[in-house]
Amino acid sequence: MKKSILWIISLVAVWVTFSSSAIAEPPMETIRTQVNKLLEVLADPALKAEAAKETKEKKVWAIVDAVFDYSELSARTLAQHWKAFTPEQQKEFVRLFGKLLGNTYMDRIMAYSNEKVVFGKTSQLSDNTSEVQSEIVTASKSIPIYYRVILKDSQWKVFDVLIEGVSLVQNYRTQFREILKNKPPEDLLKMLREKVASMYAFSEGREST
Repeated sequence: MKKSILWIISLVAVWVTFSSSAIAEPPMETIRTQVNKLLEVLADPALKAEAAKETKEKKVWAIVDAVFDYSELSARTLAQHWKAFTPEQQKEFVRLFGKLLGNTYMDRIMAYSNEKVVFGKTSQLSDNTSEVQSEIVTASKSIPIYYRVILKDSQWKVFDVLIEGVSLVQNYRTQFREILKNKPPEDLLKMLREKVASMYAFSEGREST
């Protein structure tokens, strides 16, 4: 009996230790922390001048890259078409789509000019996904930005962003679905290469990091 009790206690101790190390901070705190870092960069007086634009973009990208899960974004966007891509094509798609999607988010963020950012509630979407609601409040309106996050390796990562009710993933999924109906993955990759190459200013800021 004593051995059984000791065995149970040992198991509980191991479980508590493992669980404590695996518990992530709440998704709201993850997003709030990263958004606040972004706001600090955007509000930095030393980065206001046009000459500091590249430095500012590099700092913003470092934060965005740390919290976005581009692989998850890519797989969810391509949906059933994801498996039609070879591993090499998937890797290239993740890289190109990350730039394209990030640039869309970057445009909204870089337009920030000391508006107030207010966080709302967190809604659990599934066992390992949640939605964190926020909005940018201006003098004339509020712009809702919702972050959908997934828990991976005890960290919350963004797998979609809804800007004014429009899902970035859903928006591109519709576009890519139409392309992949009649064309192979290579054609979509070619289109993305051309699109990313055309973002001269953006590419300069990202690739030089």
